[in-house]
Amino acid sequence: MKKPVLAILAAGMGSRYGGGIKQMDPIDSEGCFIIDYSVYDAMRAGFEEVVFIIKHAIEADFKATIGARVAPHIKVSYAFQELSMLPEGTVLSPDRVKPLGTTHALLCAEEAIAGRPFAVINADDYYGPEAFRLLYDFLTDDASKEDHIAVGYLLENTLTDHGAVNRGECIVENGLLTHISERLGIRKTAEGAEYVNEQGEAVFMPQGTTVSMNCWGFKPSLFPLLRERFEKNLQAGLAANPLKYEDLLPNAVCEGILAGKARVQVKPTKESWFGVTYQEDKPKVMESIRSLKAAGVYGDKLWQ
Repeated sequence: MKKPVLAILAAGMGSRYGGGIKQMDPIDSEGCFIIDYSVYDAMRAGFEEVVFIIKHAIEADFKATIGARVAPHIKVSYAFQELSMLPEGTVLSPDRVKPLGTTHALLCAEEAIAGRPFAVINADDYYGPEAFRLLYDFLTDDASKEDHIAVGYLLENTLTDHGAVNRGECIVENGLLTHISERLGIRKTAEGAEYVNEQGEAVFMPQGTTVSMNCWGFKPSLFPLLRERFEKNLQAGLAANPLKYEDLLPNAVCEGILAGKARVQVKPTKESWFGVTYQEDKPKVMESIRSLKAAGVYGDKLWQ
């Protein structure tokens, strides 16, 4: 089996984070970013190559910071998600700036992934060491055949105190993902969390709900499914919402499951997520990193 690679989705701009590029915001005294900790944990799990999916607009800054820091320790490749990389004949609004979503991002990285099994994560989320061990062990296990994997988090371990987040609510039966629903605007409550549905009604989500954090392990067989989904939905999506339509990876995976074209195992973890969804999150993220270092999960200096 070919060695798996780690693909990191880093082309999005942090609009909720005050307009900055949140992937490039230091969260420790060394000047490291959350993405450094993900790469470090992936290396410890066994990954030997990372593919950063970025935009040309941030290429120079990204390579000078993150790329330069991790390149001495792991093989680094780049893929570029650009609005010009679309099916022939697609016409975008001249005012379109927003990337076309995580499904499109992976399609832009297909050549760099080069037919190998691959893990996928977000650039601005902390997943914890166990998540990468689950991903690597699954992707290097011949017994998993063409199955894919989703790392399932407990809802209560993925919320912020400073606003709303989006999560994929997972329905799991006998260890398999049967459905995933994108829940937008989830806010923490005393008993769990809630989001507002399309009818404007508050819907309760109890503690213990399994959610996706865009932490996946895929076989190369996923790409035809992604391409079919993306091309099928693109024109209608752009017609309905020309400036903000996105094709999201969880929706594509769910469609594949329902069509019998994909089988996804869910591996649960009790790791706690943290991230810089909002600027107010940063102090807590920095304190979490200090606590992890004090507990010996990481050394005082990440990249020795």
